[in-house]
Amino acid sequence: MHFKSATGMISVFGAFYGMNYLYPLVAILIWSVNTVVSKQAAGVIAPTEIGFLRWLLAVALCTPFILPAVWRNRAAIRPQIGKIVVLGIFGMVLYQSCAYFAANFTTATHMGIILTMSPLLVLAICVGVLGQPLTAGGALGSLIAFIGVLWVVSEGQPQLLWAQGINKGDVIMLVAALAYAVYNILLKRWAMPRVSSWQLLYLQMVVAMFAQLPLYLAAPKMGINAHNWHLVAYAATLASIVATWFWMMAVMRLGPSRSVMFFNLTPLLTALIAAAWAKEQLHAYLWVGGALTIVGVVLAERWTKPLRAGNAPAATATTG
Repeated sequence: MHFKSATGMISVFGAFYGMNYLYPLVAILIWSVNTVVSKQAAGVIAPTEIGFLRWLLAVALCTPFILPAVWRNRAAIRPQIGKIVVLGIFGMVLYQSCAYFAANFTTATHMGIILTMSPLLVLAICVGVLGQPLTAGGALGSLIAFIGVLWVVSEGQPQLLWAQGINKGDVIMLVAALAYAVYNILLKRWAMPRVSSWQLLYLQMVVAMFAQLPLYLAAPKMGINAHNWHLVAYAATLASIVATWFWMMAVMRLGPSRSVMFFNLTPLLTALIAAAWAKEQLHAYLWVGGALTIVGVVLAERWTKPLRAGNAPAATATTG
Protein backbone atom coordinates (compact mmCIF):
# COMPACT_ATOMS: atom_id res chain seq x y z
CA MET A 1 0.00 0.00 0.00
CA HIS A 2 1.51 3.34 -1.07
CA PHE A 3 0.70 6.97 -0.36
CA LYS A 4 -0.28 7.39 -4.02
CA SER A 5 -3.48 5.46 -3.24
CA ALA A 6 -4.80 8.46 -1.32
CA THR A 7 -3.58 11.00 -3.87
CA GLY A 8 -4.97 8.84 -6.66
CA MET A 9 -8.40 9.14 -5.06
CA ILE A 10 -7.98 12.93 -5.07
CA SER A 11 -7.19 12.85 -8.80
CA VAL A 12 -10.23 10.71 -9.59
CA PHE A 13 -12.57 13.05 -7.71
CA GLY A 14 -10.91 16.11 -9.24
CA ALA A 15 -11.26 14.76 -12.78
CA PHE A 16 -14.87 13.76 -12.17
CA TYR A 17 -16.05 16.97 -10.55
CA GLY A 18 -13.69 19.63 -11.89
CA MET A 19 -11.02 21.83 -10.36
CA ASN A 20 -13.28 23.38 -7.72
CA TYR A 21 -13.49 20.02 -5.96
CA LEU A 22 -9.75 19.84 -5.56
CA TYR A 23 -10.04 22.56 -2.90
CA PRO A 24 -11.91 20.48 -0.28
CA LEU A 25 -10.10 17.29 -1.28
CA VAL A 26 -6.61 18.77 -0.82
CA ALA A 27 -7.65 20.28 2.53
CA ILE A 28 -9.10 16.98 3.76
CA LEU A 29 -6.02 15.07 2.59
CA ILE A 30 -3.69 17.40 4.50
CA TRP A 31 -5.85 17.24 7.64
CA SER A 32 -6.00 13.44 7.35
CA VAL A 33 -2.19 13.31 7.32
CA ASN A 34 -2.25 15.67 10.30
CA THR A 35 -4.47 13.20 12.17
CA VAL A 36 -1.84 10.48 11.72
CA VAL A 37 1.02 12.84 12.63
CA SER A 38 -0.83 14.16 15.70
CA LYS A 39 -1.06 10.68 17.20
CA GLN A 40 2.59 11.17 18.08
CA ALA A 41 1.76 14.26 20.16
CA ALA A 42 0.35 12.40 23.19
CA GLY A 43 2.70 12.99 26.10
CA VAL A 44 5.10 14.92 23.87
CA ILE A 45 3.52 18.38 23.81
CA ALA A 46 0.62 19.88 25.76
CA PRO A 47 -2.62 20.65 23.86
CA THR A 48 -2.49 24.32 24.89
CA GLU A 49 1.08 24.55 23.62
CA ILE A 50 0.48 23.21 20.13
CA GLY A 51 -2.85 25.07 20.01
CA PHE A 52 -1.05 28.41 20.45
CA LEU A 53 2.35 27.73 18.88
CA ARG A 54 0.87 26.51 15.58
CA TRP A 55 -0.85 29.87 15.06
CA LEU A 56 2.13 31.85 16.34
CA LEU A 57 4.41 30.18 13.81
CA ALA A 58 1.81 30.46 11.03
CA VAL A 59 1.41 34.19 11.67
CA ALA A 60 5.19 34.66 11.81
CA LEU A 61 5.64 32.91 8.46
CA CYS A 62 2.84 34.82 6.72
CA THR A 63 3.45 38.30 8.16
CA PRO A 64 6.26 39.39 5.77
CA PHE A 65 4.18 38.42 2.74
CA ILE A 66 0.64 39.40 3.75
CA LEU A 67 0.85 42.18 6.35
CA PRO A 68 1.89 44.87 3.79
CA ALA A 69 -1.20 44.08 1.68
CA VAL A 70 -3.39 44.05 4.78
CA TRP A 71 -2.11 47.49 5.76
CA ARG A 72 -2.71 48.87 2.27
CA ASN A 73 -6.24 47.43 2.32
CA ARG A 74 -7.03 48.57 5.89
CA ALA A 75 -9.88 50.87 4.76
CA ALA A 76 -11.77 47.87 3.34
CA ILE A 77 -10.83 45.58 6.22
CA ARG A 78 -11.79 47.90 9.08
CA PRO A 79 -15.61 47.53 8.66
CA GLN A 80 -15.20 43.73 8.56
CA ILE A 81 -13.16 43.39 11.76
CA GLY A 82 -16.13 42.19 13.84
CA LYS A 83 -16.96 39.44 11.34
CA ILE A 84 -13.31 38.40 11.08
CA VAL A 85 -13.05 38.06 14.87
CA VAL A 86 -16.18 35.90 14.96
CA LEU A 87 -14.84 33.69 12.16
CA GLY A 88 -11.50 33.31 13.91
CA ILE A 89 -13.17 32.41 17.22
CA PHE A 90 -15.52 29.82 15.73
CA GLY A 91 -13.23 28.26 13.14
CA MET A 92 -9.79 28.42 14.69
CA VAL A 93 -10.26 28.81 18.44
CA LEU A 94 -13.45 27.05 19.56
CA TYR A 95 -13.19 24.24 17.02
CA GLN A 96 -9.48 23.55 17.51
CA SER A 97 -9.41 24.04 21.29
CA CYS A 98 -12.48 21.88 21.92
CA ALA A 99 -10.99 19.11 19.80
CA TYR A 100 -7.71 19.17 21.74
CA PHE A 101 -9.45 19.12 25.13
CA ALA A 102 -11.99 16.49 24.09
CA ALA A 103 -9.10 14.10 23.41
CA ASN A 104 -8.43 14.00 27.16
CA PHE A 105 -11.88 12.54 27.92
CA THR A 106 -12.96 10.48 24.92
CA THR A 107 -11.60 8.13 22.30
CA ALA A 108 -10.33 9.01 18.84
CA THR A 109 -13.16 6.87 17.45
CA HIS A 110 -15.84 8.94 19.16
CA MET A 111 -14.10 12.16 18.08
CA GLY A 112 -14.08 11.03 14.46
CA ILE A 113 -17.75 10.11 14.50
CA ILE A 114 -18.87 13.34 16.13
CA LEU A 115 -16.72 15.49 13.80
CA THR A 116 -18.36 13.88 10.78
CA MET A 117 -21.68 15.15 12.13
CA SER A 118 -20.63 18.60 10.87
CA PRO A 119 -22.12 17.94 7.40
CA LEU A 120 -25.43 16.95 9.01
CA LEU A 121 -25.34 20.03 11.26
CA VAL A 122 -24.61 22.33 8.31
CA LEU A 123 -27.40 20.71 6.30
CA ALA A 124 -29.83 21.09 9.21
CA ILE A 125 -28.95 24.77 9.74
CA CYS A 126 -29.06 25.59 6.00
CA VAL A 127 -32.42 23.87 5.52
CA GLY A 128 -34.11 24.56 8.86
CA VAL A 129 -32.84 28.07 9.61
CA LEU A 130 -31.72 29.58 6.30
CA GLY A 131 -34.41 28.03 4.12
CA GLN A 132 -32.10 26.31 1.63
CA PRO A 133 -33.93 23.65 -0.43
CA LEU A 134 -33.26 20.10 0.75
CA THR A 135 -32.25 17.86 -2.16
CA ALA A 136 -32.84 14.13 -2.43
CA GLY A 137 -29.12 13.59 -2.84
CA GLY A 138 -28.29 15.76 0.14
CA ALA A 139 -30.63 13.86 2.45
CA LEU A 140 -29.86 10.33 1.26
CA GLY A 141 -26.18 10.99 0.58
CA SER A 142 -25.60 12.42 4.07
CA LEU A 143 -27.23 9.37 5.66
CA ILE A 144 -25.26 6.86 3.55
CA ALA A 145 -21.98 8.71 4.10
CA PHE A 146 -22.57 8.84 7.86
CA ILE A 147 -23.28 5.08 7.93
CA GLY A 148 -20.04 4.55 6.01
CA VAL A 149 -18.12 6.61 8.55
CA LEU A 150 -19.66 4.64 11.44
CA TRP A 151 -18.65 1.42 9.72
CA VAL A 152 -15.04 2.53 9.26
CA VAL A 153 -14.39 4.00 12.71
CA SER A 154 -16.14 1.12 14.52
CA GLU A 155 -14.19 -1.44 12.48
CA GLY A 156 -17.38 -2.98 11.18
CA GLN A 157 -19.06 -3.25 14.59
CA PRO A 158 -21.20 -0.11 15.03
CA GLN A 159 -23.27 -1.76 17.79
CA LEU A 160 -20.25 -1.50 20.11
CA LEU A 161 -20.34 2.30 19.90
CA TRP A 162 -23.71 2.43 21.68
CA ALA A 163 -22.39 0.24 24.50
CA GLN A 164 -19.61 2.75 25.22
CA GLY A 165 -22.08 5.53 25.99
CA ILE A 166 -21.57 9.31 25.95
CA ASN A 167 -19.01 11.10 28.11
CA LYS A 168 -17.79 14.63 28.76
CA GLY A 169 -15.34 14.48 25.88
CA ASP A 170 -18.13 13.61 23.46
CA VAL A 171 -20.09 16.68 24.55
CA ILE A 172 -17.01 18.89 24.09
CA MET A 173 -16.43 17.40 20.65
CA LEU A 174 -20.06 18.06 19.72
CA VAL A 175 -19.47 21.73 20.58
CA ALA A 176 -16.42 21.62 18.28
CA ALA A 177 -18.47 20.15 15.42
CA LEU A 178 -21.23 22.73 15.92
CA ALA A 179 -18.69 25.58 16.04
CA TYR A 180 -17.17 24.46 12.76
CA ALA A 181 -20.57 24.07 11.16
CA VAL A 182 -21.43 27.66 12.11
CA TYR A 183 -18.02 28.82 10.87
CA ASN A 184 -18.55 27.29 7.43
CA ILE A 185 -21.98 28.86 7.05
CA LEU A 186 -20.81 32.31 8.17
CA LEU A 187 -17.74 32.12 5.93
CA LYS A 188 -20.01 31.74 2.91
CA ARG A 189 -22.68 34.25 3.98
CA TRP A 190 -20.25 36.96 5.07
CA ALA A 191 -18.66 37.46 1.67
CA MET A 192 -15.91 40.10 1.75
CA PRO A 193 -15.13 40.81 -1.92
CA ARG A 194 -12.64 43.58 -1.12
CA VAL A 195 -10.68 41.35 1.28
CA SER A 196 -8.61 38.67 -0.47
CA SER A 197 -8.71 35.06 0.73
CA TRP A 198 -5.10 35.26 1.95
CA GLN A 199 -5.77 38.46 3.88
CA LEU A 200 -8.86 36.91 5.45
CA LEU A 201 -6.92 33.77 6.42
CA TYR A 202 -4.08 35.83 7.90
CA LEU A 203 -6.41 37.98 10.00
CA GLN A 204 -8.23 34.91 11.33
CA MET A 205 -4.88 33.38 12.31
CA VAL A 206 -3.99 36.57 14.18
CA VAL A 207 -7.31 36.35 16.05
CA ALA A 208 -6.61 32.70 16.93
CA MET A 209 -3.09 33.49 18.12
CA PHE A 210 -4.17 36.25 20.52
CA ALA A 211 -7.28 34.36 21.70
CA GLN A 212 -5.23 31.31 22.69
CA LEU A 213 -2.37 33.27 24.27
CA PRO A 214 -3.97 33.39 27.77
CA LEU A 215 -4.46 29.59 27.82
CA TYR A 216 -0.88 29.09 26.70
CA LEU A 217 0.48 31.39 29.43
CA ALA A 218 -1.62 29.80 32.17
CA ALA A 219 -1.15 26.11 31.31
CA PRO A 220 1.84 23.86 32.09
CA LYS A 221 4.38 23.61 29.29
CA MET A 222 6.64 20.88 27.96
CA GLY A 223 8.60 23.12 25.60
CA ILE A 224 9.80 22.59 22.04
CA ASN A 225 12.31 19.78 21.69
CA ALA A 226 13.63 17.19 19.24
CA HIS A 227 10.54 15.03 19.77
CA ASN A 228 7.80 17.55 19.06
CA TRP A 229 9.09 20.39 16.87
CA HIS A 230 8.00 18.62 13.68
CA LEU A 231 4.43 18.33 15.02
CA VAL A 232 4.24 22.09 15.53
CA ALA A 233 5.90 22.72 12.16
CA TYR A 234 3.41 20.55 10.27
CA ALA A 235 0.41 21.96 12.15
CA ALA A 236 1.57 25.54 11.51
CA THR A 237 2.40 25.20 7.81
CA LEU A 238 0.39 22.58 5.94
CA ALA A 239 -2.45 22.05 8.43
CA SER A 240 -2.95 25.70 9.43
CA ILE A 241 -1.95 27.71 6.37
CA VAL A 242 -2.23 25.55 3.26
CA ALA A 243 -5.19 23.34 4.22
CA THR A 244 -7.15 26.21 5.77
CA TRP A 245 -6.72 28.35 2.63
CA PHE A 246 -7.86 25.47 0.42
CA TRP A 247 -10.85 24.92 2.71
CA MET A 248 -11.83 28.58 2.68
CA MET A 249 -11.72 28.53 -1.13
CA ALA A 250 -13.87 25.39 -1.12
CA VAL A 251 -16.56 27.00 1.05
CA MET A 252 -16.53 30.21 -0.98
CA ARG A 253 -16.79 28.39 -4.33
CA LEU A 254 -18.99 25.41 -3.43
CA GLY A 255 -20.85 26.57 -0.34
CA PRO A 256 -20.80 25.13 3.19
CA SER A 257 -23.18 22.17 2.84
CA ARG A 258 -21.43 20.87 -0.28
CA SER A 259 -17.91 21.38 1.08
CA VAL A 260 -18.39 19.77 4.50
CA MET A 261 -19.67 16.56 2.88
CA PHE A 262 -16.01 15.85 2.15
CA PHE A 263 -15.35 15.63 5.90
CA ASN A 264 -16.84 12.16 5.64
CA LEU A 265 -13.78 11.06 3.67
CA THR A 266 -11.44 11.82 6.59
CA PRO A 267 -11.62 8.38 8.30
CA LEU A 268 -11.06 6.60 4.98
CA LEU A 269 -8.14 8.79 3.94
CA THR A 270 -6.63 8.58 7.43
CA ALA A 271 -6.78 4.78 7.31
CA LEU A 272 -5.16 4.70 3.85
CA ILE A 273 -2.41 7.08 4.96
CA ALA A 274 -1.82 5.06 8.15
CA ALA A 275 -1.54 1.91 6.03
CA ALA A 276 1.04 3.54 3.80
CA TRP A 277 2.94 5.21 6.63
CA ALA A 278 2.78 2.65 9.41
CA LYS A 279 2.14 -0.43 7.22
CA GLU A 280 -1.16 -1.04 8.98
CA GLN A 281 -3.35 -3.75 7.47
CA LEU A 282 -6.39 -2.67 5.45
CA HIS A 283 -9.35 -4.76 6.61
CA ALA A 284 -12.57 -5.51 4.75
CA TYR A 285 -14.59 -3.07 6.91
CA LEU A 286 -12.49 -0.20 5.53
CA TRP A 287 -13.44 -0.97 1.94
CA VAL A 288 -17.13 -1.46 2.80
CA GLY A 289 -17.36 1.73 4.86
CA GLY A 290 -15.19 3.65 2.41
CA ALA A 291 -17.39 2.64 -0.51
CA LEU A 292 -20.52 3.75 1.36
CA THR A 293 -18.89 7.07 2.24
CA ILE A 294 -17.87 7.80 -1.35
CA VAL A 295 -21.32 6.80 -2.67
CA GLY A 296 -22.91 9.18 -0.14
CA VAL A 297 -20.67 12.09 -1.14
CA VAL A 298 -21.31 11.49 -4.86
CA LEU A 299 -25.08 11.22 -4.32
CA ALA A 300 -25.14 14.50 -2.39
CA GLU A 301 -23.31 16.25 -5.22
CA ARG A 302 -24.94 14.73 -8.28
CA TRP A 303 -28.59 14.17 -7.24
CA THR A 304 -29.81 17.74 -6.87
CA LYS A 305 -33.56 17.21 -7.22
CA PRO A 306 -35.36 19.12 -4.42
CA LEU A 307 -37.54 17.04 -2.11
CA ARG A 308 -40.19 19.76 -2.08
CA ALA A 309 -42.00 20.60 -5.28
CA GLY A 310 -41.49 24.07 -6.62
CA ASN A 311 -37.90 24.56 -5.50
CA ALA A 312 -35.48 25.19 -8.32
CA PRO A 313 -32.59 22.72 -8.47
CA ALA A 314 -30.26 25.55 -9.37
CA ALA A 315 -30.61 26.97 -5.87
CA THR A 316 -28.61 24.15 -4.34
CA ALA A 317 -25.75 24.72 -6.73
CA THR A 318 -25.30 28.33 -5.70
CA THR A 319 -26.16 28.54 -2.03
CA GLY A 320 -24.18 25.51 -0.89
